[in-house]
Amino acid sequence: MTPEELSAAARTVTDLGEYFQELKEREAALETQIGPSDRGYFTPNEESQTQSLLISYWQARNALFELITSFRDDESLDAASRPRAFLIAFAAALVLVDAARFLRELVASRPIVRSKLNEPAPELGVPAGVFDTVQKSLVSARHGWHLYHAIRYFEEHEAELRTLADGERTALFAVIDGLLHRLDVSVYDFTRAKLRTRADQLARHAARSLLGRALYGLQKLAGSLVANKYLRYGHQPSLPTDTAEGVQQLLLPGDVLIVRKEYALTNYFLPGYWPHAALYLGDAATSRSLGLFEHNDASSRWRELLEVPSDPASVLGSMKVLEAMKDGVQVRPLGSPFSSDSIVVLRPRLRRLEIRDALARALVHEGKSYDFDFDFRRADKLVCTEVVYRAYDGVGGMSIPLTARAGRPTLSGSDLIRMGIAQQSFEPVAVFAPAFSAKLVTGIGVVPMLERGEAN
Repeated sequence: MTPEELSAAARTVTDLGEYFQELKEREAALETQIGPSDRGYFTPNEESQTQSLLISYWQARNALFELITSFRDDESLDAASRPRAFLIAFAAALVLVDAARFLRELVASRPIVRSKLNEPAPELGVPAGVFDTVQKSLVSARHGWHLYHAIRYFEEHEAELRTLADGERTALFAVIDGLLHRLDVSVYDFTRAKLRTRADQLARHAARSLLGRALYGLQKLAGSLVANKYLRYGHQPSLPTDTAEGVQQLLLPGDVLIVRKEYALTNYFLPGYWPHAALYLGDAATSRSLGLFEHNDASSRWRELLEVPSDPASVLGSMKVLEAMKDGVQVRPLGSPFSSDSIVVLRPRLRRLEIRDALARALVHEGKSYDFDFDFRRADKLVCTEVVYRAYDGVGGMSIPLTARAGRPTLSGSDLIRMGIAQQSFEPVAVFAPAFSAKLVTGIGVVPMLERGEAN
């Protein structure tokens, strides 16, 4: 894990720490407005608002799971980086514990709300009984001992860690200080008094240092919850070399990349087969040929972000995308969306100057936070497909329709795929989907392949 990836992880945790507090406030406001426990049922509007909050919760929670488990078996962490990684993972675990406890407390005396939270939502990929599955996993005593070494390491090294605090660590400590009291004291005490044998057994399977055991325990906490249903450890999503080279040769600035990673938590609670999108910006040469460096709205950003490759030894390092991920809307190397198992390339049906204007418009949103609410009514935070929407809707007469889901206007990756199939604003250029074909498909074969995917 690189220093840049650690910084992205730290941003994610601090953003989500604030976001979960916002979710709590929204739930409290909603609770004062509705009275399903007294009435015995939810009105359609109450149901929509409740489902909206729950989807936001699951997506944010899944992002934290993926963040913590990303440290699993990461041998690239040097000695200096491991305390930093611990703080990130520990803060993330505290946010997870606090969020789950909050939901448990919310429904403790409200069985009708609990029943509603357990209902399936097939259109969003939500199975039945998810709420109970999550809560049972977290209150299980066996998960307490996964936190044992993390708590111990924090207690023994807190003063040292605080003296090293920079802006990033100060933000992480704000999360930790605000949530440490939310750990279940009874489980903590039980862990210290009764489970030392289990803790020693855990230690034999991890690094010998206390810090190594702390990181391992946090990973086990995340990985042993509902994540086990969806994750396959050891799977490294990546396009085959020949496929990546083929797609790379096809790309033009403005192309939309729709991708899928198998066994990724963030595939779930999202509609359709294709969950993620990125906007291809190009490299310095192609950007200059389009006049992007001279565009009034983006000239400073283009020079800063495209002229110098992220990795001078890699061609992919000089090719950029604008992509909203859990750490926010960032310009990233093309290798980011290429770290996927499947990919679709959609091309906007616009003239070159219109594409230039659209890309400049999209870059205005660089640096914003990720929108776990998936709400296109606001632009201060963006989800991945919203980057595409904010870039293209209204440019050159292009219209990108939004679909209401859980009471909010949204745009999914599959919505964009269907637009491509219908030749509506986008033209499908290529698809690689091993579930349907082992080869990169271009030309007339793309649409039939995409139709197969939409039929599944």
